[in-house]
This record gives sequence, structure tokens and C-alpha cells, in this order.
Amino acid sequence: MKRVERKVMMMAVMVLISFGGFAQKLDEARMERDIEVAENILSTLLKQQFDKRSFFPIEVRGNYRAGYGVTFTIPNLQTGVWMQGFDVPAISWSNGEGSFSYSYSDGSEDGVTIIDRQQAENNKEQAEQAREMARQEKNRAPKIAGSVARAPKAPRVAGLKRTNSRLDRDSLREESNKKVINAIKEFMADYSDLIGQLTPTERVVVTNRGENERFWFGQFDNQQGNTYLSVEANKSDLTQYKQNKMTRDQLMAKIKVVNSELDNELQPDLELLASIFNRLYRSDLSKTYFTQGNTYYERLKDFGVIYYMQVYSSNQQDDDFWAMPTISLNEIDQKTRDEKVKELYPLFAKSIKEDMLEYGRTLKSLKDDESLILNIKMTRCVGCGIPSSLELTVKNSVLKDYSSGKLSKEAAMQKITEKKGAEQ
Repeated sequence: MKRVERKVMMMAVMVLISFGGFAQKLDEARMERDIEVAENILSTLLKQQFDKRSFFPIEVRGNYRAGYGVTFTIPNLQTGVWMQGFDVPAISWSNGEGSFSYSYSDGSEDGVTIIDRQQAENNKEQAEQAREMARQEKNRAPKIAGSVARAPKAPRVAGLKRTNSRLDRDSLREESNKKVINAIKEFMADYSDLIGQLTPTERVVVTNRGENERFWFGQFDNQQGNTYLSVEANKSDLTQYKQNKMTRDQLMAKIKVVNSELDNELQPDLELLASIFNRLYRSDLSKTYFTQGNTYYERLKDFGVIYYMQVYSSNQQDDDFWAMPTISLNEIDQKTRDEKVKELYPLFAKSIKEDMLEYGRTLKSLKDDESLILNIKMTRCVGCGIPSSLELTVKNSVLKDYSSGKLSKEAAMQKITEKKGAEQ
């Protein structure tokens, strides 16, 4: 009997030891170092895809969220172009909130050189730098007495078409996106294992949409063709590939890629739903969290529509007291406020899913296989254990079936997928 007990005890100890690695505290300094190295590798791979002809650095920002994984944000590499002899700007790029372009004419022969552009909130400095580089390039063109100065002919880009003396921008965009996706997949397969502390359930994500980016539809005329890009791989799949338990082709098939053109055509049903959520979650109507700004959306062709919301739970009255307007509380201390925030979270999550079903039915422009997505940045509550973000996704076919009575509310609620950010 004692021998059996000893065996049981030894097995228990072995189990505890085997799981000890997962219970170890995250080495934040090491994680930060690993992410910085990975940022540099991904930036270099992206540059190499464009033959290293880049005027601006390609900035990559990595961020780790416990329980979710690492997200790398890259510029929206809507390839800028330096073009000679075409009826388009000489230097142009977009930061996702409007296009910026500067040009000069040097009478040179037709040619195209690809350059990258850095996505930045303020492009004035980069724009002036680009203009100055254009002037210098023009001045470097060889000058021959009695003739017109010409710059050397720039190489053509394979696969691009010329239609009615204009560059086929769709071909340029498609070629650019292929290069970016190839670089990201190579990074994930060959180098993402350098981020050593990820757990098997976490993931590596590369996207051109930053957390705080918002898109204003109809505000600029030159936004046509901007794209949304997201490439995602599970750590468990990456590990299996590194251990030769999966071929490269099998890994590539498992990497999820969303590559969709943003549609900036104003659509009444999308605008209507944005206005509905704006009103529903004002502090005078909401019974949980509330919004103070507008709800913005991005329409992705053949994918769906993403609505972006920021929700709050309270307003700070002074250094020590808070007000929570949706539940009529005033002058409460921090501890009480945090307790109430935690209590409201499950109510908020349930109510907003119900609102997705009830009001998502107003959408008429989505196809059955397209999705309605709510991307919600949550109220701040340090140490409360609620997620920092919440993303809810439901297929339009589910909304239609619920509207027609083919699905009950309970069944439709079960079909809403939920993705949470790291706990606060």
C-alpha cells in the first residue's frame, strides 16, 4: 500500500514539475528584447521585397498581450511610386487618412521605380524630405550642352500594365500586397520562434491597422485602393513546423491571411448602424458602459465591415472620486468604482451581443458569407481582470436567419465569436 502511495506522490510531483514552466513569471525584459529583434527582422524582410529601394524606413511596432500573443503593426504599404512619363504624381503615398504627393517633370523616358512610404500621423517632415530628394535627383541628371537634361531611365516593374498613358494602379497595389504577405509569411515561418516565451495557445499577428487608427469615410478623394491586411499564425503550428512535424506548405495553409481592399463608398445601411450604436451607448441610454466619441467603420470588400468603439465606465470628478452616469452613482471612491466596473462587464458583453443581433439585421449591403465585426476598446480598470479589448464577429447569414426566425436568440448568440485582449 505504501509503495502505491509513493508512486502516486511521485507522479503528482512530476506533473507539477512539467507544468512549472508554464507557471513561470514572464521575463518582461527578455520579451521586450525579443520583440525588438523581431521588429528589425520583419522590417528588413519587407525592405528586401522591394529591392531595397526605399526612401523611408519601414517602421514595425510589436506589442505583447498575455494570453493573446504578439501583434506587429506595419505601415500600410500601399506602395508609393516614383514615376516618370506617367500622368500620376512623381512621389506619392498614403497614411490611411489621405494621400500626399509631390512631383516634378524632367522630360525623362518612361520608367517606374518602386519606393516604400512610411505611415505616419504627421507627414509634413517626410513630405519635405521626399521633395528635396526629388530636387537632388533632378540636379544629378547628366547635363549635355545644347540638349535637355535627362535622368537615367528607371527600370520597369514586372507585371505592371500601362493603360491610356496611366499606370495601372490596381496591378501595382496587387503586386505590392503580394510582396508584403510573402515577407510576413517568411518571417513567421523562419524567425518568429525567436520570441521564446509565447505559449502554445498564443499567436503571432502582423497587421497594417494600428490600435488607435480610425478611418473617416468620404473625407478624402484619394483614398481609393487602401487595403486592410492581417496575417495570423498560431504558436502551436509554428512550433510543429520547427520540430519538422509539419511541412512548410502545411504551415502556409494554416496561416490566416485577410487581404481586403477598403471600400470608401458611402453606404447608407453602414452609416445607419454606426449612428444606432452611437445613440444606444450614450450615457443616458446605456445601462453598462458608454461611449463619448463616434463609432467609426471600415468596409472591407468580400470580408465584411468592422465597427470601432471606445467604451468608458466612469468620469473622474477629482483626484479621489468618480461618477458612473449609467448607474447613477456619484462621488464614489476608486475601490467602489473598480468593483462596479467588474460587475458591469458581463452585463455589457451580453447586451452588446444582443444589440448586434437586433440592429445588425438592418445591414443590407453585406453578402451572406461576409461578417459584422465590433472592435471595442474597453474602459480602463487596472487590476480588474476585464479584457483591454473585445472583438465580436458574426456572419451576415446568421443575422438573416435570426431575422427570419430560423434561429432563436440563444442559438444566434452562440454563433457570435469572441476574441478578448489581454486582461487588465
